[in-house]
Amino acid sequence: MINPKKLMNILVSKNISFYCGVPDSILKFFTEQIDLNKKLKNIITVNEGSSVALAAGYYLSSNKIPCVYMQNSGLGNAINPLASIVHKKVYSLPMLLMIGWRGALKEKDELQHKVKGEITKKILSSLKIKHIVLSNKNLNSLKKLIDYSKKHSSPVACLVRNRTIKKIKNTNKKKHKGIENNIKRSFVILNLLKHIKKKTKIISTTGYTSRELFQLRKKFSIINGSDFYMVGGMGHSSILSLGVSLNLSDDVICLDGDGSFLMHLGSTNTIGVFGKKNFKHILFNNYSHESTGAQSTYSENINFKKLVFSMGYKSYKKIKYKQNINNSIKTFLKMQGPSFLEIETSVGSINNLSRPKNFLKIKNDFKN
Repeated sequence: MINPKKLMNILVSKNISFYCGVPDSILKFFTEQIDLNKKLKNIITVNEGSSVALAAGYYLSSNKIPCVYMQNSGLGNAINPLASIVHKKVYSLPMLLMIGWRGALKEKDELQHKVKGEITKKILSSLKIKHIVLSNKNLNSLKKLIDYSKKHSSPVACLVRNRTIKKIKNTNKKKHKGIENNIKRSFVILNLLKHIKKKTKIISTTGYTSRELFQLRKKFSIINGSDFYMVGGMGHSSILSLGVSLNLSDDVICLDGDGSFLMHLGSTNTIGVFGKKNFKHILFNNYSHESTGAQSTYSENINFKKLVFSMGYKSYKKIKYKQNINNSIKTFLKMQGPSFLEIETSVGSINNLSRPKNFLKIKNDFKN
């Protein structure tokens, strides 16, 4: 396994001092080192396409190669600027892409990661992006790859398999601000399930939210309502929920996270315009990308009430404390939609979370 400090120092030795991207669990020990180095600039962006565009702007003003990090599941978000801005045949802009390779060939992983994992290298090849698979044995190849990017003024990519970068102890690790309360997301989900109607539809965002909903419903044998788990497609849970709600009269509830909500924020405007009375949007806001290492989403700076009202939502409610949470949920479910409930939750999930598996059964149960 590779020491993340060593990896960072290789990039720094190649004069790479600007980093941006969307957090990834495979790369978290590497990006942690970037955060700790005060001489380096690191910006967490809302989606991977924005990361590439930000990096392109940085190069145009500095003439220095930037580094963009992401999980390969987000490579799709980055294809547009990679193909239409930075490509060798367009503006020919150099940058290093550090890509966490979920679902890498011959590795066990979830189905949604396997699908993207199998085509990741094909996507890079189609974009004519020179790439390597990182290992301890080819760190010199990484240096040569960066030199190639400079010489040919083109993007290059470094694929990083799971467990390639090792965890090291950091005495100066930055503490995430987080939320100073004791509301856990799982606590809210369980109480919500107790109050929904028989035909309510729930769509839950990627990561811990879907896994907790799946586990809690199964553990407590809750039969009211049916769920659709967004096991992939981060940022699209709200607009998918809108699509479901347009053809139904019963409540449709979207369980969203701050990182997911911000990733494709424009969907909020579409919901505000076309959402009906049955659309309910719940945001679990803990200021962080929790499942990838609790990196900041900067969402503490947002006035969500003003934001959603300006987008056309009809109702808004906020929960900050555990007291009377059941009454608050009941009140919210009676509000005219499209309605928005912001809940400030602390970082932390159920231990030993299981995962939804039989996707076709989940789909059919949800439809029926």
